[in-house]
This record gives sequence, structure tokens and C-alpha cells, in this order.
Amino acid sequence: MTDQKSKIKKQKSRRPLAHESRLTWLTLGAAGPAMAIALALLWFGDFSAKVDWTLTMLIVGCALGFLASAREHSVRPLQTMSNLLAALREGDYSIRARGARVDDALGEVLLEINQLGETLRKQRLGAFEATALLRTIMAEIDVAVFTFDPERRLRLVNRAGENLLRQPIDKLLGRRAADLGLAVCLDADEDAPLALNFPGASGRWGVRKSEFREHGLPHELLVLTDLSRTLREEERVAWQRLVRVLGHEMNNSLAPIKSIAGSLESLLRRDPAPPDWRDDARSGLHVIATRAESLSRFMQAYARLARLPPPQMEPVDLAELVRRVVSLETRLPVRVIDGPFLTISADAAQIEQLLINILHNAVDASLETDGEVTIGWRAAGSECTEVVVRDEGAGIMNPGNLFVPFFTTKPGGSGIGLALSRQIAEAHGGFLSLTNRRERSGCEALLRLPR
Repeated sequence: MTDQKSKIKKQKSRRPLAHESRLTWLTLGAAGPAMAIALALLWFGDFSAKVDWTLTMLIVGCALGFLASAREHSVRPLQTMSNLLAALREGDYSIRARGARVDDALGEVLLEINQLGETLRKQRLGAFEATALLRTIMAEIDVAVFTFDPERRLRLVNRAGENLLRQPIDKLLGRRAADLGLAVCLDADEDAPLALNFPGASGRWGVRKSEFREHGLPHELLVLTDLSRTLREEERVAWQRLVRVLGHEMNNSLAPIKSIAGSLESLLRRDPAPPDWRDDARSGLHVIATRAESLSRFMQAYARLARLPPPQMEPVDLAELVRRVVSLETRLPVRVIDGPFLTISADAAQIEQLLINILHNAVDASLETDGEVTIGWRAAGSECTEVVVRDEGAGIMNPGNLFVPFFTTKPGGSGIGLALSRQIAEAHGGFLSLTNRRERSGCEALLRLPR
């Protein structure tokens, strides 16, 4: 027990003096020598006792008064600043200190604290407004938003997520993703839509995931988008286009077949038959065979578009491929604009067919205006390669139907060249675009492929 008391005394003895005590002792140290000398001269001088006691009481009283005032003027502002900082720490930004001014050291400190409080107040107001806006957006958007902690327990869900799971938020928070049927979404690939069944909806869903940190711990953000309605609308539009094109082409072939078949039937019913009925019958059957063959070619072209095989990737010298395609075009000299030496990973046969199609279209357009056709290639960054074909034709008249299958403005055209070319480009992870040239008449075809 004695040892513990001694340890406590040692700790107290080692504890530094408080700021108020240090200030008191420093003030006494500053005024003490003068007071001691004055009192010594007073008491050892030739003065009466009444004068000695009166002046002693006056000196001591003034010293104690000024000491208390100095202590008050130094400690009270520090206590005020402490209270202000404590209020800021507690989130109360409405308190301000008096005496803040720029012509005083202590006033400048108080002025800075007041400005800090005003800045924090504005920031908190902005944070409240941003949070309110975020909550409103999350509540109104029609995509389901979920956040999970490191243990995959649900920490946040919006109204669309509640409707999707058909449960209120108080029954959802804290439950594991596996119990909610969302673990498969967290483990899925973002590129592929998922066919999922939830209590509130079923269909195909787009998955988007990201990670963020809260209180130093990693969290997961999951966003589910219902793709069923969009996909159904796209399918409906695609079917409408397909039926319109198929109906147009089939009517073009079946209408003359029906008309000629009716004429042949009426010819055979005549009694007696006209002398040249054999020639008429032979001519009609020839027209029927021609239109049937045209319809057969059309259906074969459609089957070819629908059954494009996946590309067989291999290293391809782009310059050699371009020059080989140019050598196949004999109707018009095509000028080659040489680019850097590039090797791409692609299906050479499919890319060659793609370039043949767009180069053939460019030559067709330039023949009508006696223009020039150029083809070149270039590197687009470190990951992509671009092939550009330019013509000096009349340009694109109907860009909306440019890639619609079987749509064509050429006499005898099949309407699958550009659609097939774009399908080949997308199968290689790239894209194909056709736009009118700005500097002059003509069209520019841009093929971009990954390196």
C-alpha cells in the first residue's frame, strides 16, 4: 500500500504544471524582484510604521489584482476557443466568438475559428443537400441498388430493390446476399445478362458491380437493371424490319408469278388454243423460273447472314491483306495510302470479305461521279487499328437504313453486304461506321479492330 502511494506521489510530482500555474509563476517571477526590492527599501528605510504598512498593502494588493487580471485575460480566451472547438467537434457550427478582429493576435485566432465554423456549416449544408438529392434519386430510379459489407450482409437498398424482393427495408437490412438470392449476381460476369427470378419480377437482368470503402472496410455495390422490356422492344422492332423486308422481297417475286400463272391458266382453257400458245407458255414459265430463282437467292443470302461462323483468330499482316483486297477490284484504280506495319489478330477470310464489301460499294459510288477511291490504315492508340476507305461519290442518302438487312438502293443488290460487314466487325470486338465526308462529297467507311 505504501509503495502504491509513493508511486502516485511520484506521478503527481512528474506531472507538468498546468498552463494557468505556469502563467502565474511567470508573472510572479517577472514582478517579484521589483516588489522585493521596493519592500526592502520601504521597511529598511527611515519611514514610519504607518507608511510601511500602507505602502506594503498597496503594493501587494496591486500585484495580486494585476496577477488575477492577467490570469483572467489569458485563460478566458483559451477557454472560449476550447468551447468553440468542442462545439465544432460536436457538429454545432452556429456558435461564434466575440472580439474577432484582424488588428489583434488573439482576435485573428478567434476570426479564423469563426471562419472555420462558417466553412464547416456550408460544407455540412452542401452534404445534406447532396445526400437528400442522392436519396431522392435512389428512391425514384427504376433500377435496384444494393450495398453489402465485407460479410455480404445488406446495408443499403432503395425502393426499387424493396419492390424487387417484395420485402420492406427493415426486414432486408442485415441479411446475407445468399439468403436474398443475390449471391449469384455478386459472383456473375458483368458482360452477360442473367436470367433471374425474384419475388417481385422475373426476366433478364443487367448486372453492374463496384467496390467502395466505408469506415476503412471494403463494401460492394450491386445495381440490377431489368433488360426484359428493352430486349422485347428491340426484338419487336427487329421483327418488324425483318417482316417488312421479307414481305417486300417475296411480294416482288410472288406478284409476277401469280399474274403469269393466271394468264397461263386462262390460255390453257381456251378452245381451240391459239397458234402461238407454246411460245407464250414457254415465256411465262421462264419468267416464273427466273423469279423463283431470285427468291431462292434471297433466302440463301438471309441464311448466310444468320449463320455467320465465329471468327478463327490468327496473326494477320494488315498491309498485305489490304493490298490483296485492292488487287481484286479491277473496275477502278484504288489508291493505297500506306500506314505503319501492323499485325492484328483476326479471321483473315472474314476481314477480307468485309473490306471487299465496303471497297465494292465505294467503287460503285465513285463510278457514278468519276471520282477517286482511297484506302489506308493507321494505329489508333496502343490497342486499336483503323482501316479507312474514302470515295468521292454522291454520299449516303438514307443513313437510317444503312445497316438494315436486305435494304438496298442498287438495282439487283441483295442488301446484306453492309449488314454482314458490321456483323463481322462486331464479332471481332470492333465496329464499322459509314459517314458522309465533311470536306467534300463522298462517304468515309471506318473499320476499327482491336490490336
